Amino acid sequence: MELGTAERAGELAASLRADPPRGIVGVVPGLRSVLVELDPLAGRVEQVTEAVERRIGQLPGTLVRGRLHTIPVTYGGGDLAEVASLTGLTEEEVVAMHAATELRVLLCGFAPGFAYLGDLPPELRVPRLRTPRTRTPAGSLAIAGAMCGIYPADLPGGWRVIGRTAVELFDARRDPPALLVPGDRVRFEPSTG
Repeated sequence: MELGTAERAGELAASLRADPPRGIVGVVPGLRSVLVELDPLAGRVEQVTEAVERRIGQLPGTLVRGRLHTIPVTYGGGDLAEVASLTGLTEEEVVAMHAATELRVLLCGFAPGFAYLGDLPPELRVPRLRTPRTRTPAGSLAIAGAMCGIYPADLPGGWRVIGRTAVELFDARRDPPALLVPGDRVRFEPSTG
């Protein structure tokens, strides 16, 4: 079901997790939608659909505010100079604007622990790389379009790297394993090491 915004999708997902209608066994928010996993033996699809539609109509329209994470970042290297050139800003201005922006975890995907953070200010929005890298090192902080993300492992990627962090984003022994979950908020703090 199309919900229009990541905030509305997050609001529905949080409501369904807190009080799941009979038959729902999993809920995964997307950018403008919610994936609802069903147990076909616990409820009929029609009943679950009606319950979810009713829930959408009952949403209060308040933003789900998750935990606030402050993540230290060593800005520099990678594509920072190119991002500055593309935006018409200096590297220092890119860093200052990025660090001053509180971002929301809109959804998680691509790889375990990878959180899509948005929305970047229009002044920082740059296109993806024309040719993705075959390897982007773990901890790389990157931007593309209105999104920001941190690579939780060495992965291929097409976003522009503007810094690095040592924060561990995914640990299978942790509960939950991913540090960042939809609805959480993130601020980046410039670090020297």
